[in-house]
Amino acid sequence: MKIGYIGIGIMGRPMALNLLKAGHDLFVYNRTVAKCEPLEQQGATVCQSPADVAAKSDVVFLNVTDTPDVEAVLFDKGGVAESVRNGLVVIDNSTISPQATRDFAARLKEKSVDYLDAPVSGGDVGAQKGTLSIMVGGEQEVFDRCRGLLDVLGSKVTLLGPVGSGQICKAINQLFCALHMLACSEGVALARKNGLDPAQVVEVISSGAGGSWALSNLGPKIVNDDMEPAFMIDLLCKDLNYTLELGASGGQPLVGSALAQQLFNAAQVQGLGQKGTQALCKVIDGLRGSD
Repeated sequence: MKIGYIGIGIMGRPMALNLLKAGHDLFVYNRTVAKCEPLEQQGATVCQSPADVAAKSDVVFLNVTDTPDVEAVLFDKGGVAESVRNGLVVIDNSTISPQATRDFAARLKEKSVDYLDAPVSGGDVGAQKGTLSIMVGGEQEVFDRCRGLLDVLGSKVTLLGPVGSGQICKAINQLFCALHMLACSEGVALARKNGLDPAQVVEVISSGAGGSWALSNLGPKIVNDDMEPAFMIDLLCKDLNYTLELGASGGQPLVGSALAQQLFNAAQVQGLGQKGTQALCKVIDGLRGSD
């Protein structure tokens, strides 16, 4: 199949590579063209615009930063909408506004283009291994048609409801990510404060009821002071805005999410926005002041 992938970043590059390795013809675009070079070396075709990608593809995946970026890729001059045709499918792996997602899908439907919102979770490791959790919103028939492609990218692929449902689930997922990261940061700090080896604490709790993906994968990074990003604080702050908007629109208070947002925003103020979410530990460490 002819597959397009727009947005060749930390997540997009390995996801696109897995589609290429699965035997599909791959057409890629990124604003920073150099990021496409590793895929080009593997046999992908680098395109000059999103419209160029759409013209060459049966299915176009998107993986860009935020709602305005998705809208620009789809509808700006040189966007996907300029080259759409009956039967084209757009699959958005970005994490964006559920309401905007519904609007984008409706606008494309007028052009006989099908749309799945399919945000992912599992970090860069899951993207590389093809073991992502993929949360999908859209029509059953479109989902069934694209299921084989999604299975290349993830080990848990779930259709949750109509368009927008995937983004709602991802907003909830980010709630868990933020609060688990807060627990990891506080737990390691507490272990150190009380004279325990934090590496041992992370290992033993990871095997019990207190374990989580964040503790197993990012807890060791906190222990080793490794703040390099698999997922940046700036992106999580953006996502938490959608989580809190979702809660507000439904009248559901999200006390933990609001606290986590304040702490991650503090990390941004401290210049940690481009670091991994585990850098929240720096904020937690700073709360105790000087010993």
